[in-house]
This record gives sequence, C-alpha cells and structure tokens, in this order.
Amino acid sequence: MQRHRAHKIPAPRRASPWGTPEQLNREYNARAAIPDHPEIFARWRADSQAARNALRYEADYHYGPSPAEALDLFPAATRNAPLLVFIHGGYWRSLDKQDFSFLAPAFVQAGVAVAMPNYGLAPATSIEDMVRQTLRALAWLYRALPQLGIDPRRIVVAGHSAGAHLAAMMLAADWPLWAPDLPRDLLCGAVCVSGIYDLRPLVSAPFLQDDLTLDDATAQLVSPVSYRPNVSIPLITAVGGAESAEFQRQNRLIRDAWPHCFRDDLPLPGRHHLASVEALGDSGHPLFHATLRLLGKTP
Repeated sequence: MQRHRAHKIPAPRRASPWGTPEQLNREYNARAAIPDHPEIFARWRADSQAARNALRYEADYHYGPSPAEALDLFPAATRNAPLLVFIHGGYWRSLDKQDFSFLAPAFVQAGVAVAMPNYGLAPATSIEDMVRQTLRALAWLYRALPQLGIDPRRIVVAGHSAGAHLAAMMLAADWPLWAPDLPRDLLCGAVCVSGIYDLRPLVSAPFLQDDLTLDDATAQLVSPVSYRPNVSIPLITAVGGAESAEFQRQNRLIRDAWPHCFRDDLPLPGRHHLASVEALGDSGHPLFHATLRLLGKTP
C-alpha cells in the first residue's frame, strides 16, 4: 500500500509582545507611510549638492579600514569652533552622508563645524559592526580636531532614525574602555530625532528581516536602552507629531531609561518621519536652537 507523504503545516504567525508582523510593518515602515518619499529624497539630494557647492567642503576623511568608513567635514569660518557630528538614518541599510549635507549650512553660518560619517550598511554589515565603526569615527575626530582647528571639548552627536540609534549608542559608550587616551566625557551632548532605542520589536518586522537578520539576543545587545551612560551628558530628543505610535513610544523609552541625561524633548507638530530631521537644520526651529545651546553657542 502506498503511503501518503505528510505535508508540514506552516505555523501561524504569532504576535510578538509589540504586535503582529503586520502591525509592526505598519508601525515601523515609516517610508511606506510617506507616499512622496522619492520626491523628498530628490529634494534632499539637490539641496545637499547646493550646500556642498556653497560651503567649504572636505570630503572623505577615512577613519577606519573599510571603504565605508569615511566622513565629510564642513569647517566653520573661525578656528576652535564646536563640532556637530550628524549620523544619517536609512534603517541601517540605505542612504549616505552626502544625502544630508543640506543640514550643514545653518550650523556653519552659526559658527559650528559639521562632520557627517558614513558606516557600512546592512546586510553586508551587522548593526554591531556599525556601532564599532561609529565609535571609530568619533575617536578619530576627537584625536584629529586640534589639527583641523576645531575644539575637541565641544562635540555634540546628533542622528535621525537609525542614526539616532547610533548617536544614542555613542552617548552610552565607555570611551576609556574603547581606547585609554579618550576621555569619559568625549561628548558634551546628544540630539536624537525619531530614533529606535529598543530594537527587539524589529526582530518580527517582516520588511527588515532579510537585511538586518536580528534575533532577540543581538537586538538586545545593540539596543541603547540595554545600557546606562556613565556620565550625565545632556540628551535632547524629538519625534514628529505625525509619526506612528511605536516611534512615539521609542522616543519616551530612551527618556525614561536615561533620566540622568535627559534634558528636553522638542515637539515637532505635524511632521512625519522624514520631515522630522529637516527641523534640525532649520535656523528658525527650536530644535536647531536647542542644539546650538548644547554646542555652547547662543542662538
């Protein structure tokens, strides 16, 4: 008698503590919620090219061994200026430092130098390695700033989306453990815009699974909320008023996790995920003014 082959019945997709896979896609896939995102990216590229044409622009200082480990520098007009280090987003898998040059002009005009590092992207680079690369970028800058005419005692790190995650990891860094010549207070502030600080919900988000290949353990390892900064360095947070409930929750999460660092949360009413970062480079916006104050500049 012929035996029938048993067919494996696929297991139903179960909800994580943060929702079903479908819910997580809706909550975290910010680009899908912004139909005109291609036009926004095109405008950013055009504005960024204009900024590089208008400003003094020093491209591709290599801070590490891989080709991705390079940063752009926009020096200020005066020596010993403070430095804003902006880390770009793109869900750790897209975009480039040059897409965000448009943020530099307002800061340069206010007497602030701006550095924008790249880092390796997923899936070729793990998030853990991205954190290490960003640590190398900040360490390289700290050591190089005196020769570049920039004040190494006034470094503020800022980031948007995945870049806000990396900026938060820099705030949590134990710098002397990374390298003994680095001070504990290498940074004098951080500005985190629309970031993700607990990566565990992303493990079950289908739109990211092929690129990030996270599991619960690795997600917790690279989550800023898993750590506590040793130094009470001021942190400013912001999230767009039109962003999803999960992005709002993540914004509250880092503030609650680091009360000794939390300085202020700047409202961004009506702004979606991509519009939130534009406030940082708007010389008339409170987020820009608050960042200047962290840098020791009066708006």
